[in-house]
Amino acid sequence: MTSTSRQSERFGSAAAVTRSPLGWGVVAGPLYLTVGLVLAVTRDGFDITRYPLSLLMRGEYGWVQALNLGLAGLMTLAAALGFARAMRRSNGSFWAGGLVGGYGISLVAGAIFPPDPMDGFPPGASASQPSLSGLLHFAFGAIGFLLLAAAAFVVARWCKRRGETSWAVWSRVSGIVVIVGFFGGAFMPSPELGVLLLWIVVVAIWAWLAAASVHLYRTVPHPDA
Repeated sequence: MTSTSRQSERFGSAAAVTRSPLGWGVVAGPLYLTVGLVLAVTRDGFDITRYPLSLLMRGEYGWVQALNLGLAGLMTLAAALGFARAMRRSNGSFWAGGLVGGYGISLVAGAIFPPDPMDGFPPGASASQPSLSGLLHFAFGAIGFLLLAAAAFVVARWCKRRGETSWAVWSRVSGIVVIVGFFGGAFMPSPELGVLLLWIVVVAIWAWLAAASVHLYRTVPHPDA
């Protein structure tokens, strides 16, 4: 085997290792939202306009949503590896991969600590004093959203350096939507408006992760090229 062929094989292997994890960044959000919405419409007493999806971790079959959230976190961690490798090979920062990985860890942690019950869900429940589990769930969620928003800003800067202006703008806007939506929803006087903003944040996060994963995937040459 010649030196050139060995180098080609090493390059192909490295490209495959970089591209494959990015696929999980595309799958994670749609899978999480699909499973969550199926549970939302089949669980008695759950009102999608009043409650966040994470509340499905409470009550009957709550373990299904906890597993759903945990798996989404693990898939995000896999995608983070792809982010780090793809951007590093293009003279980019490794920070985006680390920040996306931090978001994945926050999802896994949030799956371990369920939120507190809210008035009406699980059926018959009423809001009570915050528990340690509920506080931790909220804290991990807040940290995760901030990390993901920061990742969007890092990717925006990287895209701008590459002359990809539209991608840079879109990534930056996504980060702003996540920050404004989360903190705006947390302080909304109306619970319904707060949940609406939270939904916008969740959809924006998964849409950004999927689109950014696809974009980075395309920057890595095909292993057989």
